[in-house]
Amino acid sequence: MAPNTAVRTVYRLTGVPPTSAGMLDALDSGLLDEHGATPHVPVVLGVPAVYLTCGMENAKAPWCEPMSRTTGITVTESVRRTAALLLLAVDGTVYAIGCDQGYRMIPERLKDKRFGLSFAIRQMDPDMIRGAVSKSLGRARTDISLVPGGAPVPLLGIRDHSRIVRSLGGYLDDLPLTRSRYAHGKPVSAQGGCGLRIALGIAPEALVADLRTIARICHEDIPHQELEFIDHVVPVSDAATLGTLEQALDNQLGNSPDGSISFSVPAEHHAAHAEATVCLTQINSTGSYRSEDFDLGYVLTRARLAPPGGRLKALREGTVTLARDRRAGAVDKLAVTQALNWLETGISVGSHRFFLMDGEWYEAGTAYVEECQAAVRELLTSTPSVTLPAWAEGESENTYNKRVADSEPGWLCLDTRNVANPLRPRDQVEICDLLLPDGTLVLVKRANSSAPLSHLFSQARVAVELLQESARVRGDFVAKVAQLSEGPCPLPEDFTPKRVVLAVLLKNHEKLTPDSVFGFSQITIAQTAKALAARGVTVEVIGIPKTLRVNAPDAPVCRKTVAAVSG
Repeated sequence: MAPNTAVRTVYRLTGVPPTSAGMLDALDSGLLDEHGATPHVPVVLGVPAVYLTCGMENAKAPWCEPMSRTTGITVTESVRRTAALLLLAVDGTVYAIGCDQGYRMIPERLKDKRFGLSFAIRQMDPDMIRGAVSKSLGRARTDISLVPGGAPVPLLGIRDHSRIVRSLGGYLDDLPLTRSRYAHGKPVSAQGGCGLRIALGIAPEALVADLRTIARICHEDIPHQELEFIDHVVPVSDAATLGTLEQALDNQLGNSPDGSISFSVPAEHHAAHAEATVCLTQINSTGSYRSEDFDLGYVLTRARLAPPGGRLKALREGTVTLARDRRAGAVDKLAVTQALNWLETGISVGSHRFFLMDGEWYEAGTAYVEECQAAVRELLTSTPSVTLPAWAEGESENTYNKRVADSEPGWLCLDTRNVANPLRPRDQVEICDLLLPDGTLVLVKRANSSAPLSHLFSQARVAVELLQESARVRGDFVAKVAQLSEGPCPLPEDFTPKRVVLAVLLKNHEKLTPDSVFGFSQITIAQTAKALAARGVTVEVIGIPKTLRVNAPDAPVCRKTVAAVSG
């Protein structure tokens, strides 16, 4: 039975007229001639479209000659690669779909760099992310996370105000694409970055319908709450600021190298970079400079030779080609990029700091406050999983914790029941104040300022790290719990926590809300939750209600317990 869908990578193009002639004119005619591309005009799609096909041949594979010298045996094998590129305009928007080497015929300058990512953050299941590529501002560092079976966003460690997420792969929520109709309950996956790699309909009407659905999702749907942070960091768009930054960079390029400019592989080309054995750089010259890898020194030298005001232009027009073989025929080329896209640097304008990455400028810290506030809002849920009783005036923390534990079967008070610190055995570490039957750690604190809360957050982080990293602490803690338990020990010998609840009574008995948390504490609680989430531990913050009088010993306690599950 013929398949109904095929996995393709689709790009959204900008600045391209939605006509067959306009789409063809937008392509690089010299590149098409080099590849010997043949243009076609398909009519069955029912929308303006251009279809280009070509074959790239090498009479002798690049390994033949060196292996002949190595083995003394002459073998000649040819290499042939194919390429196809379909451009089509749907509702005024131009899309490009490449097959095999067809993606190489799409000019980088035309690609909407956030198209695939925009779809991913709106449609991808945030609990089933299979991979991510992110870059850190000002560090020339790229992090690639792979989790084939899927994992929640926090475990990938990508939620950081100074991190630019370039690509997400994972499983999709249910959506009306052609592939979903034939999935028979199986999960549908996609990879979204600059382009969107996804199963698209093969029939003309199915392909057009799928593109319309994708466009609607990008335009109308809002990002998943757990993924919206990716949209918080966007490139600088203010024309005056961009002009200032580009002039400053042009001046910087005229100076002798001082280490302020570094380089990293463009986000779209990590696979090509890993496969390439030669790098060809062409900047303000008719020939290409060949090197085994990207040569930053050569690029900066070529830029410095350009006249003032033209150095940045030279890098934009200059190219870096990654190829399989030093002879780099058409069949051997893996990727062609702007030279500028390899450079990373930072420039300050007054008190503002900006960083160049993948040819775009970003301002550092623009999402910091928003990220902290969003994190606090998520942690302070309106429906807490645990409800603690009121804390009476004049009641000590230890007395309060004992009263809470005594009122609920299966709860243990571990306040002051410490374990030895493996870094200094004479010191003691308090893991938690209360332990729930499901292994949740509850830490309790009354706070009149940010200092006690900072101690609380630090305690939670230290407790989790010690339980995860130190066999001695795990053993001591489980033994302590077994000693205090009336029945069998509820914890396995290799126990590590999966959830932490931070219970807080604020000064003057204010209700715990995002607005009532001290400003400094909003930062530290966001950092703590991020660090623990990266370790697979969820964090919840709850408020302890006030009381106007000291509770009698037999005063009723109202709470909602957590269902016991295996720790």
